[in-house]
Amino acid sequence: MGRKTLAIIKPDAVNDGYIGEIISMITKAGFKIKAMKMTYLTKAQAQKFYEVHKERPFYGELVDYMTSGPCVPIALEKDNAVADYRKLIGATDPAEAEEGTVRKLYARNKQFNAVHGSDSDENAEKEVAFFFSEQEILENYFD
Repeated sequence: MGRKTLAIIKPDAVNDGYIGEIISMITKAGFKIKAMKMTYLTKAQAQKFYEVHKERPFYGELVDYMTSGPCVPIALEKDNAVADYRKLIGATDPAEAEEGTVRKLYARNKQFNAVHGSDSDENAEKEVAFFFSEQEILENYFD
């Protein structure tokens, strides 16, 4: 069994019609989807999820952005899940992202950057639990 990470296809990428393309990139990169749903984040949910950034100047804009439309949280599993997913999605600013990464292909700009990815195993565990109950995570599926 590999490690888990959380991916979120953000409202801009959902609105732009890139859900299928992004999921295809994820699965082709060897990730197993363990849970997935489309949801609207409430303001309170977005504030709690991004609480770590509360003191940062972009916090309010981030909360507004993440509540502007539906998003698709996905629990992924793979060996080295966090690092491999972050490599797949590329730099936060698509102008600095490597060719062929999710953000290079599908992000509009640094603010509307198409996807979220957990930044550590510890945060991945918390973030997956934020969106999915244990019952929703398909532990033995695909094994």
